[in-house]
Amino acid sequence: MEITSRTMLRAAYSTLAGEKMPLTVFDRVAIDIFIPTVLAYAAPAPSNEALKEGLLRAVALYPHLAGRLAVDHQGRRFIHLNNEGVLVVEATLPVDLSEVLVGGRMAAGVDELYPTIPEENIGVALLQIQLNRYNCGGVVIGIISHHHAADGHSVSTFLTTWASAVRDGKDFVAPSPFLDRAATAVPRSTPAPDFDHRSLEFMNAHDKKPVVPMNRIKNLAVHFTADFVADLKARVGSRCSTFQCLLAHVWKKMTAARDLNPEEFTKVRVAVNCRGRADPPIPMDFSGNMVLWAFPRLQVRDVLSWSYGGVVGAIRDAVSCIDNEYVQSFVDFGNVADANGEELVATAADPGTMLCADMEVDSWLGFKFHQIDLGTGPPSAFLPPDLPVEGLMIFVPSCKAKGGVDLFLAVAEEHVEAFEQICYSLE
Repeated sequence: MEITSRTMLRAAYSTLAGEKMPLTVFDRVAIDIFIPTVLAYAAPAPSNEALKEGLLRAVALYPHLAGRLAVDHQGRRFIHLNNEGVLVVEATLPVDLSEVLVGGRMAAGVDELYPTIPEENIGVALLQIQLNRYNCGGVVIGIISHHHAADGHSVSTFLTTWASAVRDGKDFVAPSPFLDRAATAVPRSTPAPDFDHRSLEFMNAHDKKPVVPMNRIKNLAVHFTADFVADLKARVGSRCSTFQCLLAHVWKKMTAARDLNPEEFTKVRVAVNCRGRADPPIPMDFSGNMVLWAFPRLQVRDVLSWSYGGVVGAIRDAVSCIDNEYVQSFVDFGNVADANGEELVATAADPGTMLCADMEVDSWLGFKFHQIDLGTGPPSAFLPPDLPVEGLMIFVPSCKAKGGVDLFLAVAEEHVEAFEQICYSLE
């Protein structure tokens, strides 16, 4: 790989320019890291110039992505909308994309295909993109974005906007997203948190779990066909989402592969988009963070012995608890903590953490990564980075098969063989 240029692209915009956007409690509960996303496009693919011109048009609508994290006099973070720009790295590779992309997976890792993740988050570009151009004309787009600037739903919406800007060129017109972060976290006149957010979403810094060497955590990719999903839904016996039935299935199989004590409890940390759960609801085009978590919890023996319908019911019941009452309680908690000068530490796991007997799941099934058309068709592959936490998993729509789902998950090395033997079994 040869790096041919590094450019800071600055959009021409005036909306919100120079403002200081305080982080909300939803931003602060998000993990304090850059999240990588990698999309591969076979030839013919748009030129780098077309991609950069489209990027400028799209970023003009999302000024926070061209801003910087900063710290105020009280030590609290905010996003400075200073238009310092988006970092774009251009690279060339002396091979054809087909030589290194096989079956939707790269022959080697993807770490070199996105910009190096900064060690310090303050003052660096919140959105960084690497355009990897292959001999054949294909391109792999590696993206890192800081989670305090945007959650997965927001990134998906931005990438869709960027794709439209590339396709439409100078004719590009798109509505501005909803950018009022403060509107998502308005406390009641007398804040009254009703739930134990200090142990659910936040914790004491000394409560972090110990970490293990990264070579003990293996990353797996599993493909579930549309027929497999249909069979699962039939076994549930009642209407359920693709995500719910697949999570129930993988929870069962991971629990079995781990060979846990039947009396032990196991729970799953399930990310929940709260935009439509607040009252009044926050527009779905809000660009920022508005995710909380549900925690379905069962004894191991129940996960293994209950029907698919029973486990799906436990998942559904837990998710339904993240309603307006819970969201408002969370907002009130953040307000009270700020008034008391408390330092809040998010419960997101550090790299190398072993979650066993628990799991954590993100569903990207509602994100249209597999449909992001730059003008020459959708991506030929979505390439996930290595997941650094044992028990972490992501569901993604398949780029290869309509209606199929790809699961990327991190498994302890001693449980890999057992999981692979049973992951497609419906028994």
